[in-house]
Amino acid sequence: MFCHLRPMRRLCLEKIFPHWFPYSRALSGAEAVNALRPFYFAVHPDFFGQHPVEREINENSLKRLSVYLENLQKPGFKSLKPTQLTFYVRETDQSSSDGQEPFSTSGFRAVKFTLHTRDLLSTVLYILNSCSLSIEHIQSLNTNVHTQPLKEAKRMPDRPIKWDKSYYSFTGFKDPDEDLEQVSRMETTLTWQRSWGVAHRCSQLHSLSRLAQQNLETLKKAKGCTIIFTDRSGMSAVGHVMLGTMDVHHHWTKLFERLPSYFDLQRRLMILEDQISYLLGGIQVVYIEELQPVLTLEEYYSLLDVFYNRLLKSRIPFHPRSLRGLQMILNSDRYAPSLHELGHFNIPTLCDPANLQWFILTKAQQARENMKRKEELKVIENELIQASTKKFSLEKLYKEPSISSTQMVDCCKRLLEQSLPYLHGMHLCISHFYSVMQDGDLCIPWNWKNGEAIK
Repeated sequence: MFCHLRPMRRLCLEKIFPHWFPYSRALSGAEAVNALRPFYFAVHPDFFGQHPVEREINENSLKRLSVYLENLQKPGFKSLKPTQLTFYVRETDQSSSDGQEPFSTSGFRAVKFTLHTRDLLSTVLYILNSCSLSIEHIQSLNTNVHTQPLKEAKRMPDRPIKWDKSYYSFTGFKDPDEDLEQVSRMETTLTWQRSWGVAHRCSQLHSLSRLAQQNLETLKKAKGCTIIFTDRSGMSAVGHVMLGTMDVHHHWTKLFERLPSYFDLQRRLMILEDQISYLLGGIQVVYIEELQPVLTLEEYYSLLDVFYNRLLKSRIPFHPRSLRGLQMILNSDRYAPSLHELGHFNIPTLCDPANLQWFILTKAQQARENMKRKEELKVIENELIQASTKKFSLEKLYKEPSISSTQMVDCCKRLLEQSLPYLHGMHLCISHFYSVMQDGDLCIPWNWKNGEAIK
């Protein structure tokens, strides 16, 4: 009697979900936030300031959606009640009115849908499809993210040295290969902010491994995140989970328990970046770790919020999307805007709006040329690194984050003019000074003088 229902249901699902959906993995909370970014940008209440009714509806619906997403991430949940939501969706580049109400003269349309999904991935896909937003970025997220962290984890430590087992017995440290194998099952990326020696890294991995043994459910909240061992605990401006190496397990546990609230702040931060971009003609707000102070997520959000409120008060007239393709970073320690040689703008948080408008408009073309040169320079840099690695039979050639592409190119060109047979099989780091790391990596300054490199 009801046999016709099954093929009909399958047809509907095939319309909504792409062909790769049955083979996909689960999304983490952080990945869901990133995947829904186009949706948040299209419905955020701050863009409906002149439409109080629509603004209130979107605010209420976002709150209900947030609760729904949080419940999906709770361990042991069985099922959720269907949740009906209504959103007013702004016209964006990705929006299409196919199968939806047409856009009003105000540039938005109403979309209604009912959530009855059981996991984050299907929920994200359903929301984006309901609002006629692209899901192409979900496919790349699904196929790439889960393979890279494991690959990176297995590559640490990357020295071809195998310590005798007696070393770990004597020091009390665990074999890093054993610790990495256990921690990597969480599908996270592990990294370090500084070049600690192998003893420090073993100790930190051992601590994380013990925490995983004691409280694995708490650590599962970090699935899909990048965990970085650093000097303080929290979440970084780019969304990395920071584990302070001087903190005890109690602090780490509290941090992992607070991750859902950090994900919510991360979502609001990305919306804030999009709002600033919208007011500045489409210029992209970026955070470049190598060129900016190390900030926590809270500190960076506060910086963006101050700048955004100043822009709102001034209402600088920029033509919509006229600055797309350009980038800017915010600085709290500058008083005048500047253009970096890499092509991005350095904008002070308290910059005078009138001066900001004049500076960006007059330097926009130069910024595009600088960005083009940066891409060309990056290609040359990679080619020189490969050539140097091959000529000197290096195991690894890399640079510190503070070394620019221009400096690296100059260094490699001069290195290739030398004959350095004793570098065979070594790890060479381009830095600002001469040193030998605890792991055996050799550091030389990028601007070494002829003769110094062979001392």
